[in-house]
Amino acid sequence: MHRSRHDLHAVLGAALLVVAAALIGRHLRARHDNLFVDWPPLYARWEPHVGPGTPAAILVAAAVVLYGPPLVARLPWRALLLAVWAAATAWTFSLAWIDGWYRGIAERLTSRYEYLRVIDRFQDIPATLRDFTHHILLDSPHHWPPHTAGHPPAATVTFVLLDRVGLGGGGWAGMWCIVVGASAGVAALIAVRALAGEDLARRAALFLVLAPAAVWVGVSADGYFAAVAAWAVALLALAVTGRSPAWAAGSGLLFGLALYLSYGLTLFAVIGCAVLLLGRHGVRRKPVLLLYLLTGLVVVPAVFTVLGFNWWEAYHILVERYYQGAGGKRPYGYFVWANLAGTVLVVGLATVAGLRRSVAELIRGAGEALRARRRGPEPGTGTGLPGGSGAGTVPPAGSGAETLSPAGTAVETVPRAGTGVETVPRPGTGVEAAPQARLAFLVCAALVALLAADLSGMSKAETERIWLPFTVWLLPAAALLPGPRLWLTAQAVLALLLNHLLLTSW
Repeated sequence: MHRSRHDLHAVLGAALLVVAAALIGRHLRARHDNLFVDWPPLYARWEPHVGPGTPAAILVAAAVVLYGPPLVARLPWRALLLAVWAAATAWTFSLAWIDGWYRGIAERLTSRYEYLRVIDRFQDIPATLRDFTHHILLDSPHHWPPHTAGHPPAATVTFVLLDRVGLGGGGWAGMWCIVVGASAGVAALIAVRALAGEDLARRAALFLVLAPAAVWVGVSADGYFAAVAAWAVALLALAVTGRSPAWAAGSGLLFGLALYLSYGLTLFAVIGCAVLLLGRHGVRRKPVLLLYLLTGLVVVPAVFTVLGFNWWEAYHILVERYYQGAGGKRPYGYFVWANLAGTVLVVGLATVAGLRRSVAELIRGAGEALRARRRGPEPGTGTGLPGGSGAGTVPPAGSGAETLSPAGTAVETVPRAGTGVETVPRPGTGVEAAPQARLAFLVCAALVALLAADLSGMSKAETERIWLPFTVWLLPAAALLPGPRLWLTAQAVLALLLNHLLLTSW
């Protein structure tokens, strides 16, 4: 009851932040007209409407809330992953379809700001890459549209390649972002299971499905970027928790691609380092993992560099372009906190409450770790926290019941209905809180990355789509909450209200 009261305080504070951002934003827009957004803090306009996707969205939400919790507990793990992907795709598509097929999906990436407007300029991809930086600035000849100029060329090249294989046009591009973007939740589940256990991953599953963030995954290219970055983290989590080192190479390959999809995804180094720290025992046992990771990481940058694109030069020119446009006029003093209000609407109130618990869990776990260090190691104890004493004493080999997890936590194998067996922290070792603390550490790493992006000043407004890669990793925090149906209902209602009351640009 005490923790629930604190959750409600956090939710109330977040709601007040959104109200303040809306009211102050309306005042600034009316008086100075320097926000360049119609419904601050979101890049949207007030337009209550319904559409063909309305019944489908309500049906998907109701089905997930009513039938999701028992299915999540019963389904085998791989079937659960497929179900989460399918449900997230249906949710994202139905929300986008509220605005209609053309306005909501097929035309989203064909506006004058978007990537598909320049597909015909990539007839010779190597030549275009060599010339790419010459068209970033607004005063350059035939300058790129804002989103093409604002991202490394892998973003546009993706849609060029889709066009080359016969999937050209806004409809295919929109469906690509929806289907691929919906897989980001699956990647997050895999990572949470590897690093914090299957129980927490299952508890997070439905919150990754009914996320209000789906409003912007369908349709923006940033939903696709979020999926690439999420799978990079997931493969790294698998690699450091005892799977094949080849997963580390795949992770590096996707991290490298992410860097050439969005400059801001360099901040995923924070989340990657958090995964390495959580899986440090696996890295110590197989340090070759780092070699595989770095080898994969250099592949995409090497290809683009050989083809003539200079990432560093382009980034510095982009900064100049950013201040030539609306980014140079939007007030930092407003958006540095209003962006966070927008993020509340993207992640939902359940995630806000989960983040409060994550921060509290991390503080508590860090305190326990410090106390354990001062006491010194004791038989059968450990915190399982980064910087803590690691695992407890493990019984002799051959006992069959207990072992040491790849992440270095004392665990035991227990039966689980419908899934065979599951490894969980061994009772009585002092590590029962370790899974929650490990999840909290991962979530807080994503929060740190998001705050760094905010403080940079390179994301003033439009962060509801720009920060999708980071917000995906905040959503699992809701796994720490009791009573999932109530919180899931709140998430679904918020997403439905946003999509029916506002006309978003993505």
